[in-house]
Amino acid sequence: MQNVAEITTVAHAIQQAVAPVFLLTGIGAILNVITTRISRIVDRSRTLSNSGEAKLPAPMAEMAMLRRRARWVHWAVSLCTLSALFICIVIASLFTGSELGADPSRVVSLFFISAMLALISGLICFLREIYLATGNIETRK
Repeated sequence: MQNVAEITTVAHAIQQAVAPVFLLTGIGAILNVITTRISRIVDRSRTLSNSGEAKLPAPMAEMAMLRRRARWVHWAVSLCTLSALFICIVIASLFTGSELGADPSRVVSLFFISAMLALISGLICFLREIYLATGNIETRK
């Protein structure tokens, strides 16, 4: 039978990992929204490419805008995924530290701060893509 102290240690590690797990779920939801946007960009790009008017100025301008938007969405996905990866490292560090009896606070702090910076950057890229998309609607009036 396991020692009560070991069970308490594992239970404490699980309690510490709950907040990062919820954050990971939120990042997953954000990634779902962003990847839906990139699929719409790709679909529109294919539609324009397959149309007979692909060489006309208006479709060419729209293709250029779609490429810009795709680049911003690509960065948003990459940075949000990097943030999720850092959160996974935080969770793994909490359990590893618990098992080894080590203090993972420096590693956890470093990766959590990195995760937040990557998430903030990813959301800024996503916001820029939304700005480009809505700005494009206004110019086509």
